[in-house]
Order: sequence, then C-alpha cells, then structure tokens
Amino acid sequence: MNWRSEAARLALLELLVRGSLKRRRAQASAWDALDELPWTRRTGRRDEVGLVEERRHELVALLGRVWPEWGEVLAALTARGLAPTPDGWSELEDAQRAEGLPQLPDQLNRRTAAALVAPHSKATLTDRRLAALGDAEATHDGSVRLRPPQGLVAITPQGRVDLAAFAAVLGEVSIPERALSAGLALEGPIRAALLVENLGAFCDLRAVDGWLLVHVPGWDTATVARLLERLVHVPLIHFGDLDPNGVRILRHLRALRSDLRWFVPEFWTELVETKGLPGVWPEDLDLAEAPALVRELASRGLWLEQEPVAVDPRTSAALEALLER
Repeated sequence: MNWRSEAARLALLELLVRGSLKRRRAQASAWDALDELPWTRRTGRRDEVGLVEERRHELVALLGRVWPEWGEVLAALTARGLAPTPDGWSELEDAQRAEGLPQLPDQLNRRTAAALVAPHSKATLTDRRLAALGDAEATHDGSVRLRPPQGLVAITPQGRVDLAAFAAVLGEVSIPERALSAGLALEGPIRAALLVENLGAFCDLRAVDGWLLVHVPGWDTATVARLLERLVHVPLIHFGDLDPNGVRILRHLRALRSDLRWFVPEFWTELVETKGLPGVWPEDLDLAEAPALVRELASRGLWLEQEPVAVDPRTSAALEALLER
C-alpha cells in the first residue's frame, strides 16, 4: 500500500483525528488496507472502521513517516473550521491558492484561471474557485464564424470594422468571445440570420443577399448566445442535419430564441432514397411538432446530412420563401 498518496495520508489523518473512517471510493485502497490492520476494528456501521486506542501510537508513527508535516496541516484545517477529509483538504488548498493570487486582469481564460485557483488547468471551476477570482471574468474564449452581408459593420470601443470588406478578402469573419463581452455591436442591414450546424455546409452555402450566415458547431453555443443578443429583431433560422442530435441542437437553440425557425426545404425529400443513412431514432425523442420529413425519417430509421442541400441551387430560393412566410 502506498501510504504516501494524498488519499491514503488523508485517510490516516481522519482516522487519527476522528477515531473512525468511512469507506469512500477515492480512498478505497487505503480503507481496505486499514481494515486488515490490527489498529482498527469494524464499528458496526456500514463501511466504517474505528481506531483501536491501544494502537494509536502505531498510527501516529506511520503518519509521521509518510507525512511529516501532518501536524501543521491539521492546525491549518482546524484554524479554518475544516474537517480532515478529502473535501476539507480540497477547500484548504483552494483557500491557500486564493491567498497567493497575483493581480488579475478583467478577463481570464478558464484554463488559466483553473491553473491559478485549482490543482491544474483542466480542473473544474467550482463556485468557490470562481469566487476567488474576484471581479475577473473566467472566459471560454470561443469564437463565432460569420459570413456577413454587405454593409454589416462591427462597432467596438477601439473603432469600426467593415465585416463584409474583411470577409471579401478572407472569406469569413471570426468574432472572439471577449469582443462580444466587451460590448461589440453590429450595425447595418441583416434581413435574416441562418445558423448552420456543420462547418462544410457553412463554408459552401451560396451567399444570400442580406443574410448573415453563422456557424454553430453543435452544442458549443456559449459564444453564439452572446451574438444572438445582438440579433433580437432579426429573423433567425436554423439549418442542420436531420438526425436525433440535429433535433436536440435545434431545441437547445430554441431555448435561447423561442422564435427560431427550422429550415427543412421540400426538395430535401428527394434525397431520402439516395442519401438516407441508416440510423436509430430514440423512442423518447418527441417529434410531434417536427416537419413531416423528419417524422418520416424517424419511422424509417434514416438520417439525412445537410451538406448536399447546402450546395443545391434551389437552397437560396427556399430560404427566401421561408422568410416570406
């Protein structure tokens, strides 16, 4: 048994301080080892061992060998009113990290923030850890890819950017989350905004006069949600795959904008026989209000991808027709 592991040392400390130890998944190996030692006996409670007082000195000796500073750790826990448990230890470490923070900028990437207030950059930013950041905002630093219509301008505290001119050179525009959170505004005519699920379809769709094309990569909608705040009065249409995940993504987006329309052009039915892919539709997926084509696909166990429709010459007219309804 590796008694020097964090989980094992904390198990020893808790047993010493409390006189008993419950079996936890994270400390299962240590608990099982202690259960076999003569220092402990079962308490009669489920998955709990108690310390045999006559053998306390042996536990203290082991703890001193594997964790010489255990006394200082216990004092620090006690000073903060924390228990000698994994949760108490985690809270103590968070508090100590918070006390050593440098001056932070107004915005901080979540990975950078976690590296400062948590054990590592990929650790969860709990409410306690977020609170340690003070006024600094932890950002995902996503971006939203746009194909803007003519005349659309981005206005920021640093100046104005002609998005259409930018896209004319590079093909599209990427708006970072930090620009949106800093107050970026859109100015200019937008007849409608089309949210496109897949990157290939987004890139290959023919431009529609006055339409803003927005790439929405599946469930990654945090940055898109900020963009939608700028499009409150703009008709919003979703174009995605006709499969269970596509339906769920549509519903997720409708939670952000209840007036979101679903683009399923009639000519898409022509592709069922040639492009339909075998796929399972969950029985608990409610399709009562879905377009007829979606219900047909579900009944036949088929899925349809959006990419063939993206390059169909009839798509632009179908989008315009949807807008006029």
